[in-house]
Amino acid sequence: MYKSGGEESKNGNINYVKDLYPQAKNLQMKVIVLHVGNSYKTKDGNEVRSCKVADKTGSVNLSIWGDYGNHIQPGDILSLSRCYAVLFKSCLTLYVGKFGSLTKVGEFCMVFNEVPDISDQNPEWIQQNQENNKNTSAQPPVPGNPPSAQNSPNQKPAPNNNNNKNPAFRHKP
Repeated sequence: MYKSGGEESKNGNINYVKDLYPQAKNLQMKVIVLHVGNSYKTKDGNEVRSCKVADKTGSVNLSIWGDYGNHIQPGDILSLSRCYAVLFKSCLTLYVGKFGSLTKVGEFCMVFNEVPDISDQNPEWIQQNQENNKNTSAQPPVPGNPPSAQNSPNQKPAPNNNNNKNPAFRHKP
């Protein structure tokens, strides 16, 4: 069974990549962008961009929903709040929650390690995820919605809130 995540972040502490696990939530992180992938559109028309980010303990995939991904560049140092980690296509992926934020706080000057890559497939996590979530989907989770609720037949799909209620991409001078 997975731990209940984010205990450290409630006290304002930073979480590290090495401590991520599926279903970790309410995470506060400071990472550097190593690589920015191409964006793609979901079936619902949402734009998603995948990035590889790292801190001093390792690297992980980060998926950014909406236009915010267009402003991210390799070398950007980001402060992420209220983010969560889930398995997407059997790889651990970090997302910023619906009420979270993604803030650029610097460029280039941050100690980081590319290994271990926490997004590499972990057979134990995959097996636990299959046991816990029989109705898996190839669709990535919508920010702010728990992944387990997204495939529920009684749940309506999350609305596309592009009216500034989603996390803001801010640049700190």
